[in-house]
Amino acid sequence: MIPLKWEKRLQEYLKNRETWMKELYQTGNVWEGRRKFLKMASMAAGFAATQSFVPHSFQLVDVVNAATPETKPFTFAYISDSHLYEKTLNERFVRQLERAVVDINALDPQPDFVLYGGDLAQLAQPGELKLGAQILKQVKAPIRMMVGEHDWFLDLGDLWKELFGKPYYSFDHKGVHFITLMSVNEKDFWTAKGLSPMQRMQIVSGLDDGRQSPFEVGEEEREWLARDLANIPKTTPIVVFSHSPLYKLYKAWNFWTDDAEQVQALLKPFQTVTVIHGHTHQVLSNRIDNIHFHGMLSTAWPWPYAPQGLPKLTMQMNRPDPFNQTEGLGDGIIDVLGNGRVNKRYDLWNRNPLFVSAQYLDSDGASDVPAKTTLSSY
Repeated sequence: MIPLKWEKRLQEYLKNRETWMKELYQTGNVWEGRRKFLKMASMAAGFAATQSFVPHSFQLVDVVNAATPETKPFTFAYISDSHLYEKTLNERFVRQLERAVVDINALDPQPDFVLYGGDLAQLAQPGELKLGAQILKQVKAPIRMMVGEHDWFLDLGDLWKELFGKPYYSFDHKGVHFITLMSVNEKDFWTAKGLSPMQRMQIVSGLDDGRQSPFEVGEEEREWLARDLANIPKTTPIVVFSHSPLYKLYKAWNFWTDDAEQVQALLKPFQTVTVIHGHTHQVLSNRIDNIHFHGMLSTAWPWPYAPQGLPKLTMQMNRPDPFNQTEGLGDGIIDVLGNGRVNKRYDLWNRNPLFVSAQYLDSDGASDVPAKTTLSSY
């Protein structure tokens, strides 16, 4: 006989599931909807497990399907690409990073951790990096830092490492193996030309400056990655943080990683791989074989989409209003599912959130298609 308390909870879940899902993905009250949904879904899942019974409309496969039984669903958030100048030069970018911190701190429940996705500074000046570190200390959840090219090429990472530690590393969390790469290495174009550190920094910060080399992970770091992955079971979900996209999008803007295929080859033996990247300042979705790719929003400015190379699975965000300084900007949430895949939510500050699910990428765009933009893209 079904316990009365479980029967009531199951009925409530089945009755309200669709309403809560819409609240989660289509309204402004996103986090409350997610909290209600997960609470009732877990109750329903618990009932099903104890009764060896799966209701006809019980469709939480993504949440409870355990490709690796030790993987537990959880959420992390991100902030990325703030491009800080010192306040005396540009206070707007500072305010926008502070806004993102307020956003993340307001989440209830709090995410397990927060990824900072790179390009904290604009020209890697000590004042820029130290200001960014000071602001990020206000984040309630633990911070995982990733470096971008704007943080690095003034002193080749000396201050970054002093403030934040190693530029590449790995860690494990709730059954998922996370890898943070330093993917914006460049071959030495500066020594032979006798360039000063600031000249080098200014060239790298201009994405379409042909004097620089393409970004790469590099041989030394690929060897480290191979060693890091050597003892990880192939069924363990892998999530990679990379500032530069780990595929070749548009070389003229250095939306490009020169050794992307070599890095992908190291990741392809694993059953479930997701790459979260910064640098492009836009909604960006891609799939290559078993690897899912998601871009991150910026808090500084949005980039236009490249004139070629755009992945077919990308649902382009609307053209930002040029008279609104926070259009096309925001932060985001990543829900890691029980099967190791991720659902990605883009929290655009002046628009409804845009949701890109693992199911959408797994189906090559055949199902769970994100809401289409209502204005022209750019």
